[in-house]
Amino acid sequence: MRNISFALTTAQFLDGTKTVTRRLGWKDAKAGDVLMAVEKSQGLKKGEKVKKLGTIRLMSVRREPLAAIDRADVAREGFPRWSPENFIYFFCKSHRGCFSDTIVTRLEFERIPHPQRQAP
Repeated sequence: MRNISFALTTAQFLDGTKTVTRRLGWKDAKAGDVLMAVEKSQGLKKGEKVKKLGTIRLMSVRREPLAAIDRADVAREGFPRWSPENFIYFFCKSHRGCFSDTIVTRLEFERIPHPQRQAP
């Protein structure tokens, strides 16, 4: 199963406010893909392990300019009080070579609940 990192938005993922994420790349992603959400997958120090956050299923995938984000999608990204301009600034600051007209992949997802183990 492919990992997808939520290093910058772990809290939003865990509290359930994040149901959409934008990525550079991810051109091969498609609705129905099941992914393992992780806290961080690159830049791990020696001895560090990937911390799994949960399993997700992609509900929709589309490519669009970053500037196409609206206030409702900023909230789905986990930032309900931010404007689209605030989000674009945050995204571009954390992604080298990114501008408001950069084409990104918008991934809408749902969490897949893990079944509870039955006590013997």
